[in-house]
Amino acid sequence: MHKTFIIGDIHGCFQPLEKLILQIPKSTHTLVFLGDYIDRGPDSQKVVSRILELKMLFPHVVTLMGNHELMLLEHLQAPQNSAFLSYGGIQTLQSYGCLPADRMPTDSIPHEHLLFFNNLALHYEDEHAIYVHAGLQPGLHLSLQSSKWCLWARENFLTSRYDYGKKVIFGHTVFRAPYIEKNKIGIDTGAVYGGNLTGILLPDQEFFSVPGEKHATHETYTNK
Repeated sequence: MHKTFIIGDIHGCFQPLEKLILQIPKSTHTLVFLGDYIDRGPDSQKVVSRILELKMLFPHVVTLMGNHELMLLEHLQAPQNSAFLSYGGIQTLQSYGCLPADRMPTDSIPHEHLLFFNNLALHYEDEHAIYVHAGLQPGLHLSLQSSKWCLWARENFLTSRYDYGKKVIFGHTVFRAPYIEKNKIGIDTGAVYGGNLTGILLPDQEFFSVPGEKHATHETYTNK
């Protein structure tokens, strides 16, 4: 049986990503990233470049879209109407050598990175689980799930006991430790807030974590 290794929200934390990559078991066939590669942390450009390199090293690499990648794409289309800079986008543009006031930051973003951002999937499924950035709408087939749920879901997904047929592995919502329920597992453990960057190996359900970097504040970590 093929093994799948899943990595939670990175948010521009390149060094923790490098350390977690070293822990990926050699038996891993599929590597899944749950989105939010960028924003808040200082090294978004390096993170994306590293993921593109990993696509050459593993048999199968799946990159899902996070809400922060969507905000970047929307900013590139209409910067005057964008909230991207308010959610850590300044750090992302700086990592690409852009000034936040640039009206056309695409000039500084490599073509292969633009292709990366534009070709991220909303969800993925294999024999072990369903993978998504934020969550799924209960009672709705995977093929009918909307970007609103996949990228922004919160309480209505977290509190649902709906059986999706397989466990749902997700990020987006920050926990101090992996959030484990019968029907779902959350692995965003706040790498950019001074928590950990977490991965999980399936079907073993073995967790791996490395210390993150504190570049922003979050209510989960304000009283740490």
